[in-house]
Amino acid sequence: MGITIRGMGYYVPDKVLTNFDLEKMVDTSDDWITTRTGIKERRIAGSESLTDMAYRASLEALESAQIDPQEIDTIILATLTPDLGFPASACLLQARLGANRAYAFDISAACSGFLYGLEIASSMLSSGRAKRVLLVGAEKLSQIVDWTDRATCVLFGDGAGAVVLSSEGEGELLASVMRSDGNYWEILYAERCGYIKMKGKELFKLAVRSMADVCEEVLQRAGVSTQDINLIVPHQANIRIMQALAEKLNVPMEKVYSNIHKYGNTSAASIPIALCEAYKEGKLKRGDLVLLTAMGGGLTWGASLIRF
Repeated sequence: MGITIRGMGYYVPDKVLTNFDLEKMVDTSDDWITTRTGIKERRIAGSESLTDMAYRASLEALESAQIDPQEIDTIILATLTPDLGFPASACLLQARLGANRAYAFDISAACSGFLYGLEIASSMLSSGRAKRVLLVGAEKLSQIVDWTDRATCVLFGDGAGAVVLSSEGEGELLASVMRSDGNYWEILYAERCGYIKMKGKELFKLAVRSMADVCEEVLQRAGVSTQDINLIVPHQANIRIMQALAEKLNVPMEKVYSNIHKYGNTSAASIPIALCEAYKEGKLKRGDLVLLTAMGGGLTWGASLIRF
């Protein structure tokens, strides 16, 4: 499918919550958190709303794409922490941007939300039903974290990432595979108006196996090998998951982009934030083959291979 990332942007709040700060809040330590997760700090939104963060990321993406908001015909916002029960946060974002020619909707697929959104956007673009799509992943996870639970409060942070997608250009979505299995919902979930609950050991095993399987299936569908991949951008959940995934795919960690040490797990926002940072750092350039993969509550998971 012809699909080009015309522009990217991201936003993270100014407030930094370090592992040393958490030592004063719960029974944990910087060494314990770093060794088990790779996280050193995360960003906390405070009074900023989800829409505020999505707006800032979207503005940067639109500016880098050199596209006016009124040229956007679809806005897809992946989030599990919307500002309101309804309307969709995508509608609030549309109003802030002045993108009055677009229709807007949210999707909920937890940490896989950005990849699910990419699948929807690519179908719309390839069919001609859309020409320019703003795809956003944004989360304010700090509002659903139990800050007395050391098993979960050390993991999550807030932020937003956005991409402008177009059918015009030389980029491609070469292959994608999306999966879900509601039988495992109790491994990672949050009750309505409740806190995140997680069974870490079970989730770790499923995440590595499931992401490796869909990555291998995507590569097979596209007719490429892991040696052809320039960069893997996984959901930033845990550095040990990323290391185990690299081992299963037989690729060096140098090919796996990680910024988890700075932001922790930002769910649907993690892949677009990482993509944007990788590009700004010169680790990603036009024409590169990029493998994206994620797993989240649902359980949902998937992988997409794009020519950037």
